[in-house]
Amino acid sequence: MQQRVGVIGLGGIGNRHADVYAADPGAELAAVCDVDHDRADAAATRLGVPGFYSVSDMLAGTELTMVSVATAGEEYGSDHYAPTMQAFEAGLHVLGEKPICNEIAPAEAMVALAAQQGLCYGIDLNHRFTPAAQLAKRWVDEGRIGPQLFMNISMWIMNPRESSPWFQIKALHPHTVDIMRYFCGDIEAVQCFAMKAPGRTIWSTAQFNMRFSSGALGHLSGSYDIERGHPMERCEVAGVNGRFVIEDMFREATLYPAGNPEKTVYTNPVFGGMRDFSDTFVNRLGRFVEQLNEGASPDQIDGSGADGLAAQKVLAAAIESVETGTVVTLS
Repeated sequence: MQQRVGVIGLGGIGNRHADVYAADPGAELAAVCDVDHDRADAAATRLGVPGFYSVSDMLAGTELTMVSVATAGEEYGSDHYAPTMQAFEAGLHVLGEKPICNEIAPAEAMVALAAQQGLCYGIDLNHRFTPAAQLAKRWVDEGRIGPQLFMNISMWIMNPRESSPWFQIKALHPHTVDIMRYFCGDIEAVQCFAMKAPGRTIWSTAQFNMRFSSGALGHLSGSYDIERGHPMERCEVAGVNGRFVIEDMFREATLYPAGNPEKTVYTNPVFGGMRDFSDTFVNRLGRFVEQLNEGASPDQIDGSGADGLAAQKVLAAAIESVETGTVVTLS
């Protein structure tokens, strides 16, 4: 079985989506779409597929089973709502870029319509789709960490854009919060401090304290003020049975068993491993296609719309914490 895919939004990320589907044997790239005619025409010519200037024309003119929504907008998410809803109304599965949406109410409507239509909805939470992250999740599931005590994660890139005051929190941290939830479960309380780095007008660096529903504690640091270099992300989870550390998403995962001087190390292989960050898209998009081809039900989707919504609710609570100077409990 193959998924017939249309890609909506043809900036750098949308073209990356299109390239992944074009190379995936489980998918057939069938159409591309962008309101910018030059972008649509360029992608259509390069990829040898029909190009459209509106979602409605693409849905009417091409037989599809799923779409990728790679539009952007305010805080990288405001343009996700309309094409996602159009696709669900047309009976198509959707893989959307993060954040699911930059506002909670539209995100809730998107998740609700997918459920109402019985359609699969995934978000490009690609940091959980690396071999290192999946191995660490297996360590958690096997009890090798044990009852969890704390989690620390940090992520930084240089993004000089001066968008909304909350651009860094809303647009960067769907990834980090999703990883926190992936390893440690639901988050029930958030406290956040933020600063405007020299020369910035937005809250460009932030630190979050979390409490998970399990009682474990979490800490997150993030910034749009540091040149990426390597690594750009570090993750640590500790429990009574052991601790693991992941360096730079995929480069290395190390398990430190409690009371045992021997450690287990996974290192991304020089040959046959992930080449760079772009391969996270191959893994994530490929997994969504694979799950659709296997007949997965909507509630089985890994990195689902519900996961994306949960992450944005945590971030909305963090923003409320900055504004009020309080600890915010999630309902």
